[in-house]
Amino acid sequence: MSPSSSLNHPPASPPAAAGSKLYRVGTLTYTRSKLFQVVFWMLWGDFIFQLLESMPTVTPLLLRWHGASDTLIGFVGSLSSVVAFFWYPVVATQSDRHRGRLGRRRPFLLWFAPPVMLSLVLLGATKPAGIWLHGLLSSLGNDTVTVAGCSIAWIMVFVVIFLLFNAYIVQVFACLVADVIPVEVMGKFAGFYRAIGALGSLAFNRWILGWVEAYTFHVYLLIGLLFAGAFSLIIWNVKEGEYPPPPPKTPGGPLGAVKEYFQTCFRHPFYLNFFTVTLFFWISLVPLGFVVFFGTQAGTAGYAPTLGLSLQEFGEVRGWTFVVQMVVFFLVGFFVDRFHAIRVAVAGMLLTTVTYFCCFWFVDSSRTLLFWWSLNQAAIAVYLGSAMAMGPRLLPRERYGQFVSANLIYGMVGLILAPPLVGWLLQRIADYRYVFIFCGVTTALAFVALLSLYAQWKKLGGDQNFAPPDPVPKTSHAVTP
Repeated sequence: MSPSSSLNHPPASPPAAAGSKLYRVGTLTYTRSKLFQVVFWMLWGDFIFQLLESMPTVTPLLLRWHGASDTLIGFVGSLSSVVAFFWYPVVATQSDRHRGRLGRRRPFLLWFAPPVMLSLVLLGATKPAGIWLHGLLSSLGNDTVTVAGCSIAWIMVFVVIFLLFNAYIVQVFACLVADVIPVEVMGKFAGFYRAIGALGSLAFNRWILGWVEAYTFHVYLLIGLLFAGAFSLIIWNVKEGEYPPPPPKTPGGPLGAVKEYFQTCFRHPFYLNFFTVTLFFWISLVPLGFVVFFGTQAGTAGYAPTLGLSLQEFGEVRGWTFVVQMVVFFLVGFFVDRFHAIRVAVAGMLLTTVTYFCCFWFVDSSRTLLFWWSLNQAAIAVYLGSAMAMGPRLLPRERYGQFVSANLIYGMVGLILAPPLVGWLLQRIADYRYVFIFCGVTTALAFVALLSLYAQWKKLGGDQNFAPPDPVPKTSHAVTP
């Protein structure tokens, strides 16, 4: 059996001579206690990682506090996605092909955690930076700029810089999970992983979000330091195994590599369908950035009435939804390992669609917002908990990072187009309640794509005989390095 085949289909975990179970992934072998240690450090990193990933959700508030419109807020979100669209394939290819003393994933965590922290801290310094930049430009004779304009420009620049470096963290950490966690426990791990991530989001929304406006820089600095410390521990404590040599470089230089990347990732209908689910699901998350305006008094004059909650009250409601998600995440992993991730994902997407429409119809107070949003977040937890386990089961293992990046950039198409479109529609409708309609329609489209993916999976062997379809064009087999 070739190295790539063994990576795609890891051998069953044989019992040790003494009767204790061994767990294998690639060349790594764990006893139960060693596996527990690896899981602990990966979950610890996930908790802090969710604190980090909660910070971009503050960006709409930062922009609104400096007078940005819904359309501009949407444009900023789209701008960062454009950068990611072109950057993610580079990141994934570098990670898959790298071989070093620390492995192929951990070196990128080591190299790029510091600039992520720095860009985060500089985002937190937007207010004094905007004043400083305005003073600098004014002293150079530019009287047309304003403090607000300088602050918004500062935010836009460092959102993009943050994304460039954070792309390494996002993709490498996701790929490290597949490289160090055995497939046979991936469902349970995914459930715990999502649950701990929800705990991190709960901590942010319940105890941190309310302090962001008054102590913006301090919050950003704290999250940056926690992130740097946590990922240093992961680099030290989580070891990678040995990898087979990377595929030979494609002839033709950078243009040949780009051509090979797109031919490999986007030629097979099965993978295109996989990516389409992500596309519509990610689009459905875009309007949620405006829910804070529906729930609080941060809306714009002339719009339909909002719920009128304070930012602290909204953070408490949002925090309780993560409590609900945590419970679901802890449970969903057992169903994933029992019934397969793709089946659980179909159920989760259907429930998500239904509850979005219920949020639109029935939410009229903080109490109903808490109830229906909690049900919605529970349904999303069912899907997310299963979706995380779908990748290692459905994507080619030897090119896992490449296909993760292809999935991301395919989804980025939606994130490029959706934010300005949603912002424009909200300005036309002037009612933030319609964010739930936008979410419901797009998750319905994701549900249809997921049903199609399920049918393809069954046709390709289903539970017993499925193997990831060969992603390499047949003509490339004849190419010699």
